[in-house]
Amino acid sequence: MRPFMTDPATLASLEGQQYVVLRPAAEVGAFYATQQRILLERLPSGLPHPNTGHVTLRGFAEPDRVDALRDTVRSWAAALDPIEVAVEAIDGFPAPFQVLIARLRRSPALTAAYASLTRTLDATDLERIGELALDDWVFHLSLVYCAALSDDEWRAHLDASRRPIAPAPSELISAAEFVWYSGGAEHSEIVPLGPASPLA
Repeated sequence: MRPFMTDPATLASLEGQQYVVLRPAAEVGAFYATQQRILLERLPSGLPHPNTGHVTLRGFAEPDRVDALRDTVRSWAAALDPIEVAVEAIDGFPAPFQVLIARLRRSPALTAAYASLTRTLDATDLERIGELALDDWVFHLSLVYCAALSDDEWRAHLDASRRPIAPAPSELISAAEFVWYSGGAEHSEIVPLGPASPLA
């Protein structure tokens, strides 16, 4: 499976962190790859970016409790159905982040998954990072990290990129991924959504 991050500076910044993400690989995944390629051709060279699209549902700082965190994620995922993701716009997060994104529709399944993960985590003492309330969370796929651009460059590229997407590319995702960063590398495990199939 293609890693999300391989840039050395990005890996260093993620060391000791863990994430629960969704990886679109059908219609939304193809849309992401095309749009990212268009942006990278237009933007100054050398800007960091994910290797492939991912929808982050939560981040953690639990380098010494990866196994316990993985078990919690598995338990949460087992109670879910597949999750629909649909792109509604190309947009961006403002300074100081300056990230071009594919913004996702707040589908019932996506918002329910985020809310149920919050409830699951509230019963633990696991340390979460970058967490926002559901009403404040913007579901998205990060396309290019543009923090290195000047204010004027950023505004120009954001204005040139921002637009609604219709019809909205969409797909159904049947597994989450548990991703952790350790030893300067990315590690991941697929976590199926829904109960495990009984052994034959």
